Amino acid sequence: MSRENALKRAEAFFDTGDFFNLLKDRVAYRSESQNEASTPQALAYLTQSLTPYLEGLGFACRLLDNPTVPRLPILYAERIEDPARPTILTYGHGDTVLGMEDRWRQGLDPWTLTVEGDRWYGRGAADNKGQHTINLSALDLVLRERGSLGFNVKVLIEIGEEMGSPGLREVCAAHQKLLASDVLIASDGPRLAPMTPTIFGGSRGVANFDLRLKLREGGHHSGNWGGLLSNPGIILAHAIACLVDPKGKILVPELRPEAIPPSVKRALADLDVTGEGGPAIDPDWGEPGFSAAEKVFGWSTLEVLAFKCGNPEAPAHAIPPEAWARLHIRFTVDTDPAAFEAGLRRRLDACGFPQIEVIPQRGGYFTATRLDPDNPWARFAIRSLQETSGKKPAVLPNLGGSLPNDAFTDILGLPTVWIPHSYGGCSQHAPDEHVLPPLLRDALLLMTGLFHDLSEQGAPA
Repeated sequence: MSRENALKRAEAFFDTGDFFNLLKDRVAYRSESQNEASTPQALAYLTQSLTPYLEGLGFACRLLDNPTVPRLPILYAERIEDPARPTILTYGHGDTVLGMEDRWRQGLDPWTLTVEGDRWYGRGAADNKGQHTINLSALDLVLRERGSLGFNVKVLIEIGEEMGSPGLREVCAAHQKLLASDVLIASDGPRLAPMTPTIFGGSRGVANFDLRLKLREGGHHSGNWGGLLSNPGIILAHAIACLVDPKGKILVPELRPEAIPPSVKRALADLDVTGEGGPAIDPDWGEPGFSAAEKVFGWSTLEVLAFKCGNPEAPAHAIPPEAWARLHIRFTVDTDPAAFEAGLRRRLDACGFPQIEVIPQRGGYFTATRLDPDNPWARFAIRSLQETSGKKPAVLPNLGGSLPNDAFTDILGLPTVWIPHSYGGCSQHAPDEHVLPPLLRDALLLMTGLFHDLSEQGAPA
């Protein structure tokens, strides 16, 4: 019963194709949460794929009712070996974004895990089926090696994360005693670089909002009325320009932190964000004077997600009656999201755009969270990953993206350690989503080593 043997088991499990076959079976479930017609497949993922698997590992499983969206219950499983021993909660989501079948490259199908070169293609392979499959497999491997875990595990798998995790917070609030644990250890999002073990302790929050300007009913011929009628597209473009400058610097004080805390600056100082595996970084974009790591992990960003004026699919020679844009703010715990709407309103009014409506979008809202890199659980994970990989892990106080982590930090009161198993260029939420086998193999060893260390050493002081 050694750490070395557990890691050899992990290597064999991956190299023989057992992991690929397990993930292939799970990718085959068309579990699109945004498509109500796919609900039976999403439920089957919980009841026909995960439940029998977890029961085979000695877990007791049941579905928890979702009070917000009843068609999206949450799977709860527990293996309690000894209440006196530490308990970890692990989380994942079995739902995916829409398959977008007609937009994948020829020869690829989103619901069939396909090997092509050094990539495995399939919807959910990166986000998030592949990631929680690694973690559950690592628990299985430690069980095979030791015969017991030496700690307790509770599992939550939802099927609504891609819709903003409706009901997750309510379920956590209603089942606080059931979910009581010492720490959350889970996986989502990308590594800093494909082969760099990465730990993050929280995530930036996200707040979506619309800007809308309606000036009149119906369009009017641009030859007869051009120069006489205000163009809402032009006005809205200028309104957006008063919120963010031509190089992405936010101009609304309420949307920006006052500063990056010293402890966060120290943690980010060692990180080299290169964009490896993804698009080339634009070095002059964003907050001036900041490193790339500070821009994406320590600061806020304001992005335009969509802009519509007239009929983009079939432009007509007419002045459109209205214009609309969807924007969002990614923000850290150093910013108060309750002040965003008033700040936007103040700035637009001051710049001469009182006619622009600001419409907050409540769905999909995530709160910002962060874990101090000096937290004992973070240090425990850092030591374990470094021992397995021989590399110093990249440690992020928070991820640049957003997760429903506040359900675990704010409601359950847990320290949260996230260990991502994907990379920035995986095309999640897009056609041709894929994973890198060497990264997955590395991740399986890391998690097996981490759970074995917890078995042997117990919870950190």
